[in-house]
Amino acid sequence: MTAVLFDMFGVLARQQSPADCARLEETAGRSGAAFWESYWGLRQPYDRGDQNGARYWRTVAGALGTHFDEERVAELIAADVASWSRIDDEMVEFVAGLTESGTTLGLLSNIPEELAAHYEESQEWLKHFSVLAFSCRIGHAKPEPGAYTWCSTAFGLPPERILFVDDRADNVRAAEALGMRGHLFTSLAELRPALA
Repeated sequence: MTAVLFDMFGVLARQQSPADCARLEETAGRSGAAFWESYWGLRQPYDRGDQNGARYWRTVAGALGTHFDEERVAELIAADVASWSRIDDEMVEFVAGLTESGTTLGLLSNIPEELAAHYEESQEWLKHFSVLAFSCRIGHAKPEPGAYTWCSTAFGLPPERILFVDDRADNVRAAEALGMRGHLFTSLAELRPALA
């Protein structure tokens, strides 16, 4: 292993909380399974940068049989960004320590442009990563093979010299299929031995 490639949400940043989800539902005026099926089912093109936030939320509205005006769309984008903005301070501190020890780090995240810009403006710890692979910027979203090959090229390393860390098994399997080592993240305690 020469480099470690981290996922962000569920590893370095926290997943949406129940309160975050409730705020999104309230802002949309829709709740329950139908809302979340549309939210997630239509998300990949948004994360990949094929469409902006306004287009994404209008597509979600169409799937729900409703309409979001410009003001509602802006509120939904803000609520969505806020819902993904909680950081795992322990993991961020751990990443800083890896950098100090000379480990080469990368970040591969399925993230739309509005959220990527927010992180760049507010999270100084992104400087620890020599490779920043935001799906909206690289045109590939996990578990698409192109997301991992883009990172391998950016590192200038063959896949087998990269350890990929993600909290989703399908993303880890996709990385392993291309030759990367994979670690399914559950906790920092479980991650430490994988880096030894």
